[in-house]
Amino acid sequence: MEDASLPSYDPKGDANETKIKIICLGDSAVGKSKLVERFLMDGYQPQQLSTYALTLFKHKTQVGDQEVHVDFWDTAGQERFKSMHPSYYHQAHACILVFDVTRKVTYKNLPSWFTELRHYRPEIPCLCAANKIDVDYSITKKSFNFAKKHKMPFYFVSASDGTNVVKCFRDAIKAALAYKSNSTDFMDEIMKELDNMTLDGDSISSSGFDATEQEEDKESAAKS
Repeated sequence: MEDASLPSYDPKGDANETKIKIICLGDSAVGKSKLVERFLMDGYQPQQLSTYALTLFKHKTQVGDQEVHVDFWDTAGQERFKSMHPSYYHQAHACILVFDVTRKVTYKNLPSWFTELRHYRPEIPCLCAANKIDVDYSITKKSFNFAKKHKMPFYFVSASDGTNVVKCFRDAIKAALAYKSNSTDFMDEIMKELDNMTLDGDSISSSGFDATEQEEDKESAAKS
């Protein structure tokens, strides 16, 4: 039974008004909150859901002729327990999966977060954001196999200087709307863009980021 204290995203008010929920996932201190704040700047209204140790960032925007009310959900530190309360995933329309390019462990933990996401929300679009590229921009010459393996739109971002933050979040809003309206047009389009990308530079596995995935793939192959 749905908890009455949680927002609901099912009811539709005006015909041109839509409510969507976008969640952010990833390890502690990868910059999830900072990315949301960077996108919204001064135009957000944070709301604490103390019962669930969550924070909502409310945002209004226009997509075509639709007025869209977006709730960006932030973990507020709950991710330290390596698992989120099921209410975090309830009725989510899209997910932004974030890791910190300066800490390899946050990349290695992406499969665990993705598995939990798919347990609760098997089909919602998921976008992957590599944050803190401002520390060393040469990281953008690397390719990250996790996103490619799971066919996720991938973004090099910086909450510090704003690089690609607006694009990532606007694409997440479009993907959430496409999912809610049962339309795959947007995701098909962005997947084509991803497939057509030319990946420059060496594989990130050379610096150890994809070691965990490679070992898991080897184990799976051996078992089969």
